[in-house]
Amino acid sequence: MLHTGTLLTYCLILAAAGNAHAQVKSADWPHWRGPDRTGVSPETGWESEGAEAPLWVAEVGRGYSASSIADGRLFTRGFFEREDKRGDDITICLDAATGEELWSHASPAELGDEMHGGGTLTTPVVDGDTVYVLSRTGPLWAFAAADGERRWETDLTLELEIETGIFGLSSSPLVLGDAVIVNVGKTAAYDKRTGKLRWATRDYGYSYGTPAPFEWQGEKLLAVFNAAGLTILEEATGAEIAVHGWTSEFNVNCSTPIVIGNRIFISTGYNEKGCALLELTDEGLALVWKSRAMNSLMNGCVLVDGLLYGFDKTKLKCLDLDGEQLWERRGLGRGAVIGSDGRLIVLSEEGELLVGPANSEGFEATYEAKVLNEGPCWTTPILAGGRIYCRSAPGQLVCRDHRAQD
Repeated sequence: MLHTGTLLTYCLILAAAGNAHAQVKSADWPHWRGPDRTGVSPETGWESEGAEAPLWVAEVGRGYSASSIADGRLFTRGFFEREDKRGDDITICLDAATGEELWSHASPAELGDEMHGGGTLTTPVVDGDTVYVLSRTGPLWAFAAADGERRWETDLTLELEIETGIFGLSSSPLVLGDAVIVNVGKTAAYDKRTGKLRWATRDYGYSYGTPAPFEWQGEKLLAVFNAAGLTILEEATGAEIAVHGWTSEFNVNCSTPIVIGNRIFISTGYNEKGCALLELTDEGLALVWKSRAMNSLMNGCVLVDGLLYGFDKTKLKCLDLDGEQLWERRGLGRGAVIGSDGRLIVLSEEGELLVGPANSEGFEATYEAKVLNEGPCWTTPILAGGRIYCRSAPGQLVCRDHRAQD
């Protein structure tokens, strides 16, 4: 059931119809940080220089939720205000090619403008024919991806006895095998078919980052960044394997850890905490190095060809795996970056899209375009099927055509 009048979607089909496009190796972007959960897409064959006009633009509500794309459908979230900072958080499904609204689901919410403009925070996750959505206020839903039919719902604040914190729940669900894993102070796993709780950890304090799954010595593990620091858990049971303390101002550790073999990179932006590389051993987590060269506020780094790229607050930087800064670029504000095919896709705070080679010498964009009219633009862009999708906090979502031309 569409919530007519709650969500206004408009499409600007401005690219010429009937253009033939070359074959590309494309990939969906079905969950937070893309198909490999690294912020780097395996997609190739797309053009750095995009079409002059957008394929479509839609209003999806206020917030910072990124988009997920699978089987031609795009899923995201946004807040629509009614009165006195009250309104609805909307989960919306759009046709990824045209921007046409396919279905939506509303839940009552408040603006939540604590230290930012307010609105939604989490990113929907698609797994097969189901999309999983975590609300910033506590509910966790499973919807049919095709039509939005609700399959199950549970309230994490009640079941796990947690508080949402000053900013609300902001980590995205993680679907692994037949479990949905959430990091909400406690880390917990739910049966993805029934919504029944399987296990939950102790409370590590307010948690904002999405866990990273990895394997070590034949064991499936989770790297979880929470208020206590970096925690390594057993995926099947939630058993605690190791903890490395890493606290910051406001206890905000919100970036997703980057796993490199048995080493794990973390970064925090508050109170100049900086970044670190830790090594998992039989004795626990050992510090390899730490540095103040990378302070990740909202968005984390990406690893491309052995180098780390990310925003140190308002500076785009490149670090090697010894923690040495190789270069920095100013003037982009608090932006976001992803990688694909040896290139960086950067969205600046003011809504400029930049594409250029990823290398150790510096960032020279081969393509720049103003794609969003109003900032801030803190949400990670995504790439799927040769299209780049960018979102602003006020709620404008734009689809840009970067498919290869014949």
